[in-house]
Amino acid sequence: MKTLAILPVKSFGAAKQRLAESLGAGSRQALAQAMFADVLSSIRRVPELDAIVVVTSDRSAESAAAADRLTVLRDSDEAGHSEAAMIGIRHALAEGYDRVVLVPGDTPLLSPAELAALLTASNPVVIVPDRHGSGTNALVLSPPDAIAPSFGPGSLARHVAAAEQAGVPHSVEDVPGLALDVDTPADLAELIAGLGIRRGQAPSTRGALRQLDRAGATPVREVQAPA
Repeated sequence: MKTLAILPVKSFGAAKQRLAESLGAGSRQALAQAMFADVLSSIRRVPELDAIVVVTSDRSAESAAAADRLTVLRDSDEAGHSEAAMIGIRHALAEGYDRVVLVPGDTPLLSPAELAALLTASNPVVIVPDRHGSGTNALVLSPPDAIAPSFGPGSLARHVAAAEQAGVPHSVEDVPGLALDVDTPADLAELIAGLGIRRGQAPSTRGALRQLDRAGATPVREVQAPA
């Protein structure tokens, strides 16, 4: 099955606004870039994927993707995660892909093995919830337009309802490495704890967090990673 990974990436400069009270703009940008680099690295090591597209308006993300010889689709309108995902889906349909997997750029705990296992699910629609059990952090769609993505608060229920309305078999699959997307100081604390357990994973994110720690960033210093 010809499969395309779609990675929508918000502009790094505008990323992680809910961390603004704890981290300065430069720190947020550096963290967002590092998480994107680690997610992209994991996706690239999944042999079941035939290609990867990065949907973004950010020049740094474009440059990183181009350096890895990936396809970059310009998100000129920056209308949101769902709309960026649709840019990738339209590309997949035009290029004859049978399946897409939509992965966020701020889930650095994702491992290649987890993503490969997710692609073995047999249902045409596979929904991966966030750690709160209400949002959606990833979608597998076969065909690429099986349902329209509708990310954001409450999206898990919307995606389930969309699959039911379309009469498409679906499943909700928990994937630990995709459950945590980093938007708030509490998410950042969970990330630090998770990296303490997953030794050697997400090297770019680890490096960015070390820099934040040295700079005395509050959400980093408040959390002690497991030994």
